[in-house]
Amino acid sequence: MAKVALVTHWDWFLYHYRLPLAELLREHGADVTCVTPDGPYVAKLRAAGFRWLRWPVVRRSLNPLREAVAVSRLAALYRRERFAAVQHVTIKPALYGSIAARRARIPVTVNNFAGLGFLFSDSRMAALLRPAVLPVLRTLSHRPSVYTVFENPYDRQHFVRRGLAPPDRATAIIGTGIDTEQFAPSPNGRAPDDAPVVLMAGRLLVNKGVREFVQAAQRLRARGVPARFWVAGVPDRGSPTCIPEDEIEAWRREGTVEFLGHQEDVAALLRQAAIGVLPTSYQEGVPRFLLEAAATGLPLVATDVEGCRMVVRPGVNGLLVPPKDVAALAEALAHLLGDADLRARLGRAGRDLVVREYAEERVMARYVALYRHLGII
Repeated sequence: MAKVALVTHWDWFLYHYRLPLAELLREHGADVTCVTPDGPYVAKLRAAGFRWLRWPVVRRSLNPLREAVAVSRLAALYRRERFAAVQHVTIKPALYGSIAARRARIPVTVNNFAGLGFLFSDSRMAALLRPAVLPVLRTLSHRPSVYTVFENPYDRQHFVRRGLAPPDRATAIIGTGIDTEQFAPSPNGRAPDDAPVVLMAGRLLVNKGVREFVQAAQRLRARGVPARFWVAGVPDRGSPTCIPEDEIEAWRREGTVEFLGHQEDVAALLRQAAIGVLPTSYQEGVPRFLLEAAATGLPLVATDVEGCRMVVRPGVNGLLVPPKDVAALAEALAHLLGDADLRARLGRAGRDLVVREYAEERVMARYVALYRHLGII
C-alpha cells in the first residue's frame, strides 16, 4: 500500500476542495495522510477517516527565518514518513514542499495549482516576490520526479510558455469535479419570487469582486430593480487582499446586501437563489462556486477571466462582464432579473454543461489515470 500525502497550508482548503481526491486515492488502495497546519477542519478530516499530521506554516508570512523553519520541518516530516508520493496544493506548499521533497528524496512530487493566485496578481508585493520565487519554482518543477497539475489549460500554457513547467509533465485537471446529485435543481422547481435572490459566495477578498458586487447591488436598488442580494462567506485573514471588517460592517448597516457568513450547506443555499455571481479579478483556476451554481440550474454572471471562461459560455449558460466594471455587472444582473424565461433557459444549459464536462466521476477519472501513470495506485 503506497503512502501518499496531500499537503497544503490551510486545513479548510484541503477539506473543501481535495477531500474527494483523498477518498479516491484511499478507494484505490493508497494510505493517505493529510498534512496541514492545525485548524477547525482537522477534526473533520479525521472524522472522514484520514490520518493528519501538523505542518506549522503561516499562510501570509514572509519572514525569512520563519519560512526556512517551515521548509525544514516539512522535510523532517517527509524523511520520517517516507511517502511514496506527495501532492502539494497551491503555490506556497508547492514551492516549500518541492524543496522539502528534494531534501527527503521523495520518489514522486505532484504540484497542484488551484489557479495562479496572489503571486501572479497585479499586487505590488507579488511583483516584488516573483523575481525571487519563479527561478526557484522553475528549477524544482524540471526535476524528473516532479509533475504539475493545473485547474485549467490557460494556466498550464502560461507556465509552459515561461519555462516554469516542462510540457511532458504538466497537465490540466479541473479541480475534483462536482457531485451532481448533491448540487442539483430542486425537484419541485423554483417558486415564483417577486424579489429573486442574487447570490455570490466565496472568501471576502478585494480581488474576488465583493466591492463590485455591493456597488452593482446598490445601483440596482436605486433603480428599483426587485431583488435580494446575498453574499455567503467570511473574511480570509490569511490573504493580503482580505476585505477589512469595518468595511463589511458598514455594508451590513447600509442593508442593500445581506452578508450570510459561513454556510455549511451551500447546495441548499443555491436552491434558494435565482442567479449565481462571481465578479472576480483573481487568478482563478476553475471557480468551484460557478460549477456548483451551474449544476444547481442557475444562470451565471461572472467576469471575463480565464478560469470563469471555463464555466460560463456567454448567451448559453450565463453572461461575462469585464473585471472591475460595476456598470457592466449591474446591467448584466438587471438583464437576467428582468427575464425569468431567459434565466430558466440559461440555467438548464448550465446544468447540462456540468453533467457533461465537470461531473465528479469524470474529473476523478483523470486523477486515477495520473496516479496509475505514476505507479502509485
